Amino acid sequence: MKPLVILLSFTFFSTTLYANSHSQQHFDTGGLSRESFPEGFLFGTAASAYQVEGMASEDGRGPSIWDAFVKTPGHIANNETGEVSIDQYHRYKEDVDLMQMLNFDAYRFSISWSRIFPRITPHANLYHYDLPLALQEKYLGLLDRQVIQDFADYAEFCFKTFGDRVKTWMTFNEPRVVAALGFDNGINPPNRCSKKFGNCTDGNSATEPYIAAHHLILSHAEAVKRYREKYQAKQNGRIGIFLDFVWYEPLTRSKADNYAAQRARDFHIGWFLHPLVYGKYPRTMQKIVRERLPKFTKSEVEKVKNSFDVLCLNHYTSYYIYEPHQAPSNVTGYQQDWNAGFAYERNGVPIGRRAHSEWLYEVPWGMYKAITYVKKHYGSPNIILSENGMDDPGNLTFPESLYDINRVSFYRSYLKELKRAMDDGANVSGYFAWSILDNFEWLLGYTSRFGLVYVDHNDLKRYPKLSAYWFKQMLERKNS
Repeated sequence: MKPLVILLSFTFFSTTLYANSHSQQHFDTGGLSRESFPEGFLFGTAASAYQVEGMASEDGRGPSIWDAFVKTPGHIANNETGEVSIDQYHRYKEDVDLMQMLNFDAYRFSISWSRIFPRITPHANLYHYDLPLALQEKYLGLLDRQVIQDFADYAEFCFKTFGDRVKTWMTFNEPRVVAALGFDNGINPPNRCSKKFGNCTDGNSATEPYIAAHHLILSHAEAVKRYREKYQAKQNGRIGIFLDFVWYEPLTRSKADNYAAQRARDFHIGWFLHPLVYGKYPRTMQKIVRERLPKFTKSEVEKVKNSFDVLCLNHYTSYYIYEPHQAPSNVTGYQQDWNAGFAYERNGVPIGRRAHSEWLYEVPWGMYKAITYVKKHYGSPNIILSENGMDDPGNLTFPESLYDINRVSFYRSYLKELKRAMDDGANVSGYFAWSILDNFEWLLGYTSRFGLVYVDHNDLKRYPKLSAYWFKQMLERKNS
């Protein structure tokens, strides 16, 4: 045999041996099992259209703002794109079979607005960062009120077309990220910001994030109104929104640091959740942003309040927050409005083990605090923990990627804290791991791997990792 053939044979042998041995291995689940969660609790995995589908320029799909953004050299690691990604467009049956084999109940995916156009319960998200490029070019997308009507029309088409099969709808994924990264520092499309905050040709970081967010909230509310009035009763479904929530812990016990941490929470989760529960922005934001913060009309207040049946929270990490010692900058922008400093260690001790992504630290206790905070401040809504996970570097060797013991530890520790929050009264009805497969990780391209399943980007073959088999065991039904 030639050396290459020997290597390929060994790889096949070791992978087969790995799969056979770990599918039978007994894992430490930390006392967790399907039975330790309430009956009917959903366990699923998640992904989004642009990150996994491929076929980005084919089969009638129009371009989104991400299709244009990735074509500019330097925007994405190694100038990679989602043109092919992991080709779930063609391989979705294989991937759903994988989810079922691993004992998951549900799959959270997104519908590509610009495409319009599984034995696993579908949880459909209508918008995951990918605004149709035509709307951005026509009227600047989220900066114009026309987007409210256009999004609601798109949402209604999906309700009418797919509502007989989809019983859980979500309007937007992480609208805070859309507004902040797209319009404050401009690192995501549509790449708008004040010149002092990023490499943008247009934009105003002092006003545009708040305008975009306002229109996102009103778009959500209008879509929910149409669903409730025309489809919900006969389709027997529910509708909500995905909000990201980093837990912000005061660096010290000082009043100043506690106030800074609360400002961070208000500008993060409160920016969207406060209107959806109370019909207005947090008092902190009103006081700081003042005339730059849009206002809801009386009729909009009634439409926005209580405009969700289920609240989906994406939670990954936590940071320490402190009151900056220097005077606030005279340069105005969304992040500057927080007037808060970020710290990632206390007294020389890191807040947690860092994953590959610079922003992601393993802080399990933050899960408990985030969930209980929402319970306490926002009327104990029905919560689905809709994203949670960690990434490894994309350049790990194949065996190193499969033996992802840090990911196993991450999931075990975070799920234990989620269970603790539920035991203390939090109303949580589901959990979704991010992600089922290694995929296109936005600005990081394919240099980051979040998947429970390894994807060989040369031939797109799928290989379950150790963490996948950990979930398989943890989710086994005793009567199966």
